[in-house]
Amino acid sequence: MDAAYTVDSLLIENAALKAELSEVKEKLSWLMEQVSSHRRKLFGVSSEKTIYDNKNEQLTYIMDDVPDLFVVHETGQEPEIQSGQQQRAKPKKRGEMSTRLPANMPVEVIECVLPAEELINNGEQLHPIGRELVRRELKITPAKAIITEIWRTSYSSRESELSDEKVQIIKPPLPPQVIKGSMCSPETAAFIITQKCVMGTPLYRQWQDLKRKGIPIMRQTMASWVIRCSEDYFEPIYDRKRQQLLGHSLLHSDATTFQVLKEPGKSPQSESCMWQYRTSGDAVQPIILFEYQPDKRQERPRDFLKGYNGYLTTDGSSVYNKLPGNIILTGCFYHARGYFTDALRCLKEAEQKGSLALIGKEYCDRVFAIEREIKDKPYGERCEIRQERAAPLLVEFRAWLKKVEPYVAPKSKLGKAVGYCLNQWVYLTRYLLDGRIECSNNRAERSFKAFVINRKNFLFSDSVAGGRATAVLHSITETAKESNLDPYAYIEYVLRTAAGKDIRKDAALLDSLMPENVPESCRVPV
Repeated sequence: MDAAYTVDSLLIENAALKAELSEVKEKLSWLMEQVSSHRRKLFGVSSEKTIYDNKNEQLTYIMDDVPDLFVVHETGQEPEIQSGQQQRAKPKKRGEMSTRLPANMPVEVIECVLPAEELINNGEQLHPIGRELVRRELKITPAKAIITEIWRTSYSSRESELSDEKVQIIKPPLPPQVIKGSMCSPETAAFIITQKCVMGTPLYRQWQDLKRKGIPIMRQTMASWVIRCSEDYFEPIYDRKRQQLLGHSLLHSDATTFQVLKEPGKSPQSESCMWQYRTSGDAVQPIILFEYQPDKRQERPRDFLKGYNGYLTTDGSSVYNKLPGNIILTGCFYHARGYFTDALRCLKEAEQKGSLALIGKEYCDRVFAIEREIKDKPYGERCEIRQERAAPLLVEFRAWLKKVEPYVAPKSKLGKAVGYCLNQWVYLTRYLLDGRIECSNNRAERSFKAFVINRKNFLFSDSVAGGRATAVLHSITETAKESNLDPYAYIEYVLRTAAGKDIRKDAALLDSLMPENVPESCRVPV
């Protein structure tokens, strides 16, 4: 045998090749996870339900040794259907199939009567014997544009006209303008803002639609109107709502990217940030505020929440870690479950059952199952049940995570899920301290949904002023929606009531414009 190939050298080479092969397999597995994840994001559904969610299965876990981490025991069986039986859906009642229309909606009545010449039949005079409602139809017409001309009559006295003295002319006051020197009315501004922030119709699409109707309003003009209305009328409401927000003891926060083309010191392609802060479910008057900032630095939430004392539920982002000690961070089990769901989806259907990803997801599902059971109970009772049922479950979950951690690759989907839970454990378990705290940041996620959908349509803001107006007006519309207000009616009421006035200097007027104080005409019909 060649001296260069001794037994020892071959063993060393074999060990090196095995290590290299193991590393290649790990990288290949990670790459296949990325491909599967990206394909699912492009073409798959976003729901986190799995093939096991609707089955009558309960997963139990044995923690004695490492192999048992992979064991899943099934209890319970699918209900059997005897031969000749079929599952039929319960028929809907007639009232459930009909659409309920608001009682206060204007009604146009069409009478079907015989003309006078047909009221004689075979020489006999006909007379009405009854009247019945045959059907109801809903008539929807496109938005109509009307030009409002404001004429003013001037007055003087005959005596002053005949005398040598200067004629005194008296003119009645004009109705105030929303934007001085502009043809923008409260209705027009409310329509444009609602279409942009509620319906997700960007200004350039509104311009195209108005152009087809023969209304030549350029999008630059509409943008100017939106910014002026935001600065003059809605920023004071926003500032007052911020003061009210900081007076609460439970808040949620989240952030997402936002692009502003003309941000000083930044390229048009760079990303800015839209922050969100909102009240929790215990708030009588919900408040949802967005804040535009050029970046996602840690001082942004610290500055916005200056003076706040209480709990803050977040998604676990590190930008919140430098908040002062008077703000207590709580975590989000929705994000924890999402990581396990991502890992589960990267597996083939045959591999999912009994997998670590499914076990981790099922632990999170059990946390949410408890929350669904107690959601309508008083906060004190809710806290007691959490201590009795959720606390032992979380102890078991953490023990399972610690056992699993050495056997998963940190950069894999499953490794990220396990790492997220362990790194966030202190924050994830703080919801046990108070029955008012929610175990997830879903409330903030839902409030961001409308803005994210709108962002896909308008893509960016041209200027910093536009970015700030976007944040303020989305705050107004989202708070209005959660307060059961019609956003258009509320915005039109604010602009009509405050037109031409400085509401920053009129505290009583500003109070009357708060969502909780507006008249019933601004509310959504029940």
